[in-house]
Amino acid sequence: MVQTGLDVLVADRFAALKGLRVGLICNPTAADSRFRHVADLLAAAPGVVLTALFGPEHGVRGEAQDMAAVGSALDRRTSLPSYSLYGDSFDSLAPRPEQLAGLDALVFDVQDVGARYYTFVWTMALCMRAAKKVDLTFFVLDRPNPLGGRTIEGPLLQPGYESFVGLCPGFPVRHGCTAGEIARIVNSEIGCDLRVIAAQGWRRDAQWESTGLPWLWPSPNMPTIDTARVYPGMCLVEGTNLSEGRGTTRPFEVSGAPFLEPNALASALEAEALPGVAFRPISFRPTFHKHAGTTCGGVFLHVTNRETFRPFRTGIAFLRAARRLGGERFSWRTERYEFVDDKPAIDLLCGGSRLRALIDADAPLEEMTGGWAEDEAAFAARRAPFLLADYG
Repeated sequence: MVQTGLDVLVADRFAALKGLRVGLICNPTAADSRFRHVADLLAAAPGVVLTALFGPEHGVRGEAQDMAAVGSALDRRTSLPSYSLYGDSFDSLAPRPEQLAGLDALVFDVQDVGARYYTFVWTMALCMRAAKKVDLTFFVLDRPNPLGGRTIEGPLLQPGYESFVGLCPGFPVRHGCTAGEIARIVNSEIGCDLRVIAAQGWRRDAQWESTGLPWLWPSPNMPTIDTARVYPGMCLVEGTNLSEGRGTTRPFEVSGAPFLEPNALASALEAEALPGVAFRPISFRPTFHKHAGTTCGGVFLHVTNRETFRPFRTGIAFLRAARRLGGERFSWRTERYEFVDDKPAIDLLCGGSRLRALIDADAPLEEMTGGWAEDEAAFAARRAPFLLADYG
């Protein structure tokens, strides 16, 4: 069984943190192999003074929905101050200097899902910048990338399209890095005192099921490892008026809209001969979020080959088909998205405006994916010096 960075820290009797006053960035995924939460472990660890908790999007205890502001309060279990790192403005995403006063270190322990627009690694990056400003050591308790560590997919985030779904230009959608490795990459510019406690026993080509680790959902709409596998593509639906399946029991695996006919959508997608995935026509009725209480026509994504499946390519194909079949009833999201008002959500997710323009033009899928190979190779070269040798 894989040992996470937290398991390694516990086995070492918290030696790396002895004598330090610590602030902890965590959520419900921060548990060891015995399901003990990191906050409880650090609060009881001899020689470690746990002083404050910091919660990323969804909160320390993970109960808030997507893009819902979370307030600061006392944590009910530990009675420690619990500071929100997801409020109602971009400034709320990083800890304030007064919240870091008296600390020696910040510890980050949150399970990522391997897609550039999952916000936790950008919370980490903002906390690293804050730590640098006040000379704190920054620890990352690393965890496996549930999508594996070899495959890179998608175009690079272009300058000018930075947001909380991608703070640093040059990252593809599927990056194949762990949180600790992303920390090492971004720290080449931040320059904080970074210490990564690597997971033990994980290899880059491992499937999540082989790790022996339980899936502890990192956010309310990421309930299974199957959700995580399709998320790098189907999260793109957030940038439209289609339902991404929030309000169902299988978000992101399910997607559609009231104006889509399930069989026509499934047939259009099957015609693309996408690798490693099959599309089952379905009807569904979300209980909340977009189209709540309304019957939607859509598809269920069944991943048939984890190795060959390419979620981002699949997501682009899905939007292309839905755009064509939906006609004027299809629309791109224009409301504020992750604290950005002046760019469409789909552009922030895709990392630029090119793919939106090509989808609107109903360009062939091969034209849309043109240039990805070069982008993927460029990121592979960029990340190489920062990969952790422990992972093979």
